Amino acid sequence: MAQVVVVTSGKGGVGKTTTSAALGAALAQTGERVAVVDFDVGLRNLDLVMGAERRVVYDLIYVTQGTVKLSQALIRDKRLETLYLLAASQTRDKDALTDEGVAKVIGELRETFDWVICDSPAGIERGSTLAMRHADVAVVVTNPEVSSVRDSDRIIGLLDAKTDKAARGEHMDKHLLITRYNPVRAGRGDMLNVDDVIDILSLPLLGIIPESDEVLRASNLGSPVTINNPKSAPARAYSDAARRLMGEDIPMDFPTDRSGLFSKLFGRKAA
Repeated sequence: MAQVVVVTSGKGGVGKTTTSAALGAALAQTGERVAVVDFDVGLRNLDLVMGAERRVVYDLIYVTQGTVKLSQALIRDKRLETLYLLAASQTRDKDALTDEGVAKVIGELRETFDWVICDSPAGIERGSTLAMRHADVAVVVTNPEVSSVRDSDRIIGLLDAKTDKAARGEHMDKHLLITRYNPVRAGRGDMLNVDDVIDILSLPLLGIIPESDEVLRASNLGSPVTINNPKSAPARAYSDAARRLMGEDIPMDFPTDRSGLFSKLFGRKAA
């Protein structure tokens, strides 16, 4: 039975889609069967990041409406045989998704995969609430800036109110992933530091993704950074985050490309 993970954040452009692809690939690299689902109906970017844009025939809407079977819409990654993509529609809007249809698809995915990664659209409207509704775990992605952190705080409130787990009175595990972090700029006060973000959001830290051109390069090449350059600093950070998601006790290092070494970040360990 799969663990369903929603990758979410209130603000757009913080790296949710990049994170969904990178975490999905990192989990698949360990041999786990992973499905990454794009809930951003009307925009659809996950297929681009994963290099599958020319292979999309059927999408999430087709499956939720029962037009095609799930197996017809799933796209297997050409590089990792245990990694699959379920793309969003570019020609429909989020109102085409129904609660019943999404519940049916997530239920089928649970039976087939070890992990289901739901890439949530930005904002707090219908698309994002549907992406998080059936999740077991949430990864809240934020940049170290005030507006991004404030929006993430709003999303945490929705996770505690709008999910099936919340409706049942159950606790949902929520993890914080800080993206585009630059310790030099944080030291100058140009961005929030890690402790500031943790103090505001009060979530256990899953990982810190350093600011790096490797992330943009990988996206432009249509390859998750954990596949495109697995030795790069962001790829190592995402791989460690995936292992923590799997329950491993991995020290919270801050990866740097300098001499290929890791620099310790306050000696903090994942919660």
